[in-house]
Amino acid sequence: MSANRLGKGLEALIRPEKEKKKSPGKKTSAISGVTEIPLKDIHPNPNQPRKEFDSSSLEELMMSIREKGVITPVTVREIESGYELIAGERRWRASKKLRKRVIPAYVIKVEDDADMLEIALIENIQRDDLNALEEAEAYAVLNSKFGMSHDSIAKAVGKKRVTISNSLRLLKLPPEIRKSLRKGNISAGHCRAILQSKTIPQMMRIWNTILENDLSVRAAESLIKGSQNTQKKKKVKVRSKSSQITAIENQLIEVFGTKVRLNYSKTGGSIEISYFSDDDLERIIDLINTIS
Repeated sequence: MSANRLGKGLEALIRPEKEKKKSPGKKTSAISGVTEIPLKDIHPNPNQPRKEFDSSSLEELMMSIREKGVITPVTVREIESGYELIAGERRWRASKKLRKRVIPAYVIKVEDDADMLEIALIENIQRDDLNALEEAEAYAVLNSKFGMSHDSIAKAVGKKRVTISNSLRLLKLPPEIRKSLRKGNISAGHCRAILQSKTIPQMMRIWNTILENDLSVRAAESLIKGSQNTQKKKKVKVRSKSSQITAIENQLIEVFGTKVRLNYSKTGGSIEISYFSDDDLERIIDLINTIS
């Protein structure tokens, strides 16, 4: 499956039957190419990127389906035991709870599980249905299970390579922090700030402080910069650093998506860019080459 087709979204993958020519006095079907499939024949996708299904949101969807029916068909592929969901698990779940017998569906051919995951991932991303951690986990499956590089994933889902690499870094967080991100207690921005810490105990301390004080992402970044300088002299240096140098550091952090330190003096200095894996280093090098 080509990255170009995937980048265009789910619609580019669905090939409904051609509409029949209109005959006088007859209406053409508004759902040409859509098949009604018994719910009992449809099985969930084991590689579904979305793990969390909000109960209140599902109740609202049930009310809508009860009133209007399933407006947007689900997407499935044929398997030996019936059909497997590719996109539309919330609609499928809601219809089952309503004890519906059938659901409208597109049946498409998918070459392999990697293509199926790509389609499911794209559908969820386009609907903004995934939280940051679910998105990172889906990228990780494409990378580790199906051997796709960060660049290939980026092309497939229509995002920048740096976005994929930064997303995957979230999986390096301790389990407690990942759980907090999944629940929405902290944001992906908070987590990227936390990842600037070098040890798990430091990460946990920063995380607890963020929760206890309801810190913004910018405040969390400032806190981490202070905590990284444990020696008194270094702390004094950080406090005395000019606002101009701090502003430049913040700009560089925005550009490189990682911790950057500017060591400035009137006679010269250095810029330190931190990385956390080979992929992260490759991402930074690619970014520098792009800039140059």
